[in-house]
Amino acid sequence: MEKTKNIKFLVGLFYIILVSIFLYLLFSKYSFQDITTYKFIHLHTKALAEIRESNIFFMSIVFMAFTVIWVFALGFGSPIVIFAGYIFGKWLGAILATISMTIGAVLLYIFANFFFKELVKKKFLNRFKFLEKKFKENEFIYILIYRIIGGIPFQIQNILPVLFNVKLKNYFFGSLVGLLPQVFIIASLGSGLENVVANNDSAPSILKIFLSKEIYLPIFGFILLLSITLILKKFFYKK
Repeated sequence: MEKTKNIKFLVGLFYIILVSIFLYLLFSKYSFQDITTYKFIHLHTKALAEIRESNIFFMSIVFMAFTVIWVFALGFGSPIVIFAGYIFGKWLGAILATISMTIGAVLLYIFANFFFKELVKKKFLNRFKFLEKKFKENEFIYILIYRIIGGIPFQIQNILPVLFNVKLKNYFFGSLVGLLPQVFIIASLGSGLENVVANNDSAPSILKIFLSKEIYLPIFGFILLLSITLILKKFFYKK
């Protein structure tokens, strides 16, 4: 138990140091008022687009490395996916985000399986033991469905399969395919926001933003996917 606490402390400390360095570099150059203005966002959107066009490979590698660390340390997915769509567009953004999120999740799964297995069992086994039979029937299919349906916070999704000793290859490929639909929709929203910002020198109205097909189509897609997953969730999580 003491060893587990030490590891959790080191991971938390590592994350705090990374965030602190990022915030220091950001606010040493810009004030909070600067980064919250539309003008700042508009200008830097253009600058990022130019960097992307001139060195997309380097930006992709940096983004993927950051995302792997982000998912491993925090487990949150949506903000990074919107950012991916905003910077790289819906297609490349979705691919980069899905691959890097899957790698981060796999690393977290390995880490949790090695160091926190007993803790995960203590916290979640009684609550999710009914899923054990489902996963034993076909690990890949059920990890795929499990990722598509969601219904559990992403950071918990990443470690819950520790309970069922899911094979690494099934966890990886099931997550990779299962995450893609929702990642694509969210990345499309990020790409739509970038389109709106890039094509408007002044801040557009909320109505204009929502009437843009680059915005309302991903939102409609997300609502549709959410509706389908809510229906499927009743069967998948049925005890």
